[in-house]
Amino acid sequence: MSEFLRTYLTVGIFGALGVVLVGAFLGLGRLLRPSRPTPAKTENYESGVDPIGDGWSQANIRYYVFALLFVMFDVEAVFIFPWATRLEAYGMFGLVEMAIFIFILLLGLLYAWRKGMLRWV
Repeated sequence: MSEFLRTYLTVGIFGALGVVLVGAFLGLGRLLRPSRPTPAKTENYESGVDPIGDGWSQANIRYYVFALLFVMFDVEAVFIFPWATRLEAYGMFGLVEMAIFIFILLLGLLYAWRKGMLRWV
């Protein structure tokens, strides 16, 4: 077997072992935990608002969009920090690519701002 295939086989074995361990621990937890379902435990609950009656309203969609915007800009930081540490190696090409990346993210932020998604009220 070639070294190339051996490395993929190692990754595959560790991946399968991870899946088996996760399944085993979830199954073990299901067997060991107590199960006492009550009506209060099966009741819907969203954003700290107890559902009272049939006409309760869900949380405003803006809160979800606000959370997604936070995740988007948090992921942006994951890309910017490694780039900033290796800027000398990337040179002008890396600088231009990151400028384009940040410009596209700023367009998304500007769109959300114009639509009023960043207002917390």
